[in-house]
Amino acid sequence: MTMWRILSLLLLCVTLSACGSQSKFKSYDGPEVTSIQVHKSQRKMYLLHDNIAIKTYDIGLGPQPMGHKKISGDGRTPEGLYFIDRRNPNSQYHLSVGISYPNPQDVEVARALGLSPGGDIFIHGEAGWAKGRPRDWTAGCIAVTDKEIEEVYSMVREGTPIYLLP
Repeated sequence: MTMWRILSLLLLCVTLSACGSQSKFKSYDGPEVTSIQVHKSQRKMYLLHDNIAIKTYDIGLGPQPMGHKKISGDGRTPEGLYFIDRRNPNSQYHLSVGISYPNPQDVEVARALGLSPGGDIFIHGEAGWAKGRPRDWTAGCIAVTDKEIEEVYSMVREGTPIYLLP
């Protein structure tokens, strides 16, 4: 009888562990992402290993997607070379990875206008924010689905260059 109880308890533990929620933190052991390219006009983001695209994503941008971001609140996504500079596991958009905007030149341009360049530009998920909104719904960030940001978050490291192209 004791053996039956032990087996039943083990079976219950295995069953309950299988019912647990899936973690949003994925592991990745493929080729290193050496750079990211965002093609704003095509609404595409490519994770590259050297010159080979290892993942491609459809993206959403800010409501004014064309042109370089100059000031806070302009609804634009920056253009140029930046770097992944932080990771936010507690993002209100599921998960996010930060982009090093503004750089010193961006700050200088905004100051010349007497304004702030803004900041907090990320690649992030949706977490329900995109529902019922147009394709370009962010405040200037790059949006992918929650499942996709889980992949991006696992694959991309701080210091990875990101080329934001028109």
